Amino acid sequence: MKLSEKQQRFSRMLGLLLHYVETLPGYGVTMGEAYRPNPTFKKSLHKKRLATDLNLFIDGVYQTSTEAHEPLGIFWESIGGSWGGRFKKKDGNHYSLGHGGVR
Repeated sequence: MKLSEKQQRFSRMLGLLLHYVETLPGYGVTMGEAYRPNPTFKKSLHKKRLATDLNLFIDGVYQTSTEAHEPLGIFWESIGGSWGGRFKKKDGNHYSLGHGGVR
C-alpha cells in the first residue's frame, strides 16, 4: 500500500475514533500533535502523517494517564490501529497506523 493510501486510511480511522469518543458519556478530545516536521524519534509516524496525539477530557477534566485512554485505545486497536498504551514506554494519548515496521 502506498503511503498516501495509508494516510487516507488513517484519516478515515481517526474519524471513526472521534465519533466513538462522542458516544462515551462525559468524554471529549482535542487534537494534540498530529504532524511533527522534526520529531524526536527519526522514525516517527507523526512525520509520515500516520499518528496523532489526542488530549482527553472526562467531565471537563484533562486526563494524563494511559488508563484514562484505555477505552479509546481498545477501540482504536479494534479497527486496526496501534495504541501507545501498549508500547514498552507507555504513551497513552498516541494513536497510529503502523508503517514500515514502526507503530
